[in-house]
Amino acid sequence: MGKKKIGIVGATGYTGSELVRILHHHPEVEITAITSESRKGEKFSDVHGFFRGIVELELSSIKNIDDHELDLVFLALPHGVSMDFVKDHADAKYPIVDLSGDFRLDSPEIYEEWYKKKHVFKEGFENAGYGIPELFRDEIKDKKLIANPGCFPTCAILGLAPLRAGDIIENSMIVDSKTGVTGAGIKAKEVTHFPNANDNFKAYGVTTHRHTIEIEGVMNRLNNGGAVVQFTPHLLPVDRGIISTIYTKPKAGVDLSNLQDRYKDFYSGEPFIRIVDAPPTLKDVRGTNYCDIYVTYDERTNNIITISAIDNLVKGAAGQAVQNMNLLFDWPENTGLNQIPLNP
Repeated sequence: MGKKKIGIVGATGYTGSELVRILHHHPEVEITAITSESRKGEKFSDVHGFFRGIVELELSSIKNIDDHELDLVFLALPHGVSMDFVKDHADAKYPIVDLSGDFRLDSPEIYEEWYKKKHVFKEGFENAGYGIPELFRDEIKDKKLIANPGCFPTCAILGLAPLRAGDIIENSMIVDSKTGVTGAGIKAKEVTHFPNANDNFKAYGVTTHRHTIEIEGVMNRLNNGGAVVQFTPHLLPVDRGIISTIYTKPKAGVDLSNLQDRYKDFYSGEPFIRIVDAPPTLKDVRGTNYCDIYVTYDERTNNIITISAIDNLVKGAAGQAVQNMNLLFDWPENTGLNQIPLNP
């Protein structure tokens, strides 16, 4: 059997370039097509100079994507744009891994409320699998459309899942997250302008961030509804990475003496989850598909405190997308994803 032919739709952003970085060394695939409407006709390395002499593929138009007889397509398109591609290619033979938020939520109505956009392909919600392999592996394997989770939700959900699924915490959860500026995308914005981001720190999207409802939706799936998530993101003056500090209240009578063992048992055999003995740092996971999780209990305040860390561009985006691809093709999930953290 030859290598699987892969297409990447939308290559000029951070997620598109990260997909290329990971897939270039994946032993089972070849990148056959990379699209960009704004840069078509140029080489990929003209857009991302660090690929010079490594990936020189010419960028093509999205209109020509089906000329390549692809086995899988990654969508690295903005929210509100991916849904058009999925609608137009609903009958395509290849599966789609969508890295936008267009199919992550429970319904088109919830999407329209939180994303403030009209959804044009509501049927997609019925067919999409939510792409956190550690939680929904069996569901993902049978889907042609995978909604790759958001970066903040990935970090928070993996930190919360053992508690919520184990029914040992109350319904109210507080998630306090910090991210690097690449989470805002590659296009210049006032908030990521160097004088504003450097040597600075700020909260944003307070009470309104769209990832709130994504986290809450998965918490409801894990334990019969009723979840209430207070999510506050913050912008760090660093390139990449997310750390989430999560506060939850244990239910009465729960034995909290073996919290770490609960996490180790829940994630037993998972190649990308590491339960650590001290709060993780961004550089512990930088450039990799790992999620490092630390958990403890504060008896004075009666809070379970969970701290999780991921690379927002890898486990929070491109790496998890490749992990989902590996599942779809029945390959070991760590295939092509054995990078060692870049530290320092």
